[in-house]
Amino acid sequence: MSNKIKSILWWVFAIIFTLSIATYQRMTGPTYPVSGKISLANKDIKYQLLRSHVTSSNAKLEFKDLDTAITGSILYRRYKTDEQWQEVTMKRDDKNVLYAEMPAQPMAGKLEYKAFLNYKNESFALNPLPVVIRFKGDVPAFIMIPHILFMFLAMLFSTRTGIEALRRGSKTFNYAIITLGTLFFGGIVLGPIVQKYAFDAYWTGWPFGQDLTDNKAMIGFIFWAIAVYLLFKDKTKRTMVVVASVVLLLVYMIPHSMFGSELNTKTGKVVTGK
Repeated sequence: MSNKIKSILWWVFAIIFTLSIATYQRMTGPTYPVSGKISLANKDIKYQLLRSHVTSSNAKLEFKDLDTAITGSILYRRYKTDEQWQEVTMKRDDKNVLYAEMPAQPMAGKLEYKAFLNYKNESFALNPLPVVIRFKGDVPAFIMIPHILFMFLAMLFSTRTGIEALRRGSKTFNYAIITLGTLFFGGIVLGPIVQKYAFDAYWTGWPFGQDLTDNKAMIGFIFWAIAVYLLFKDKTKRTMVVVASVVLLLVYMIPHSMFGSELNTKTGKVVTGK
């Protein structure tokens, strides 16, 4: 097998591996919707309960094509308070969509809620334990899309560079430079801008807070900066490249938005590490 074919196969592996890690990170994070299924009126009803929404509109739960005999409601209150639960009765629009809305909250504000569907005088709780939804500011697409793209490329090139280092390939240094550059632009430049739009703070990681998203970007960048520096000094020093690749993999395995920003309902200030 030629070196060109081997390189293509390693790229295919790196792409599939990176896509798997990105999917895992997104689905295990605290903002990914809670999904489930319930059987009512001889039909399986799939649903998603939101855990993240923008501040510019109310959070809306929708259930499509349900039997008209099915009704529903939501109980909600501000998170980490002893406030009374507020009840919202679901409405049905002209397209047979059953829906209910919860009021938008300030940046990093959170609500906890329970959703119910009713059929034949019985009430069925979709989530016996409250689901927590956090609100964030709108992030423009021209910021968010490049941020996501460059963070994906950083993980992709990190994986491929680690493989290249283990194979003692000739492109290790070039790939390492690209890894560092994409990680810097995606995580260190665009990451804080995303945070500013979403939660009105450029940086909520160490030493100002405990936001794991910011801290992960910083840790990954530091390890890759050291790896590139050592390679620049001596192209044979590949050990740190492998270490940096493993470190970035480990930080990507940590669910996104863990210990993120949260509005303190008593002080009205946004804190991190929650």
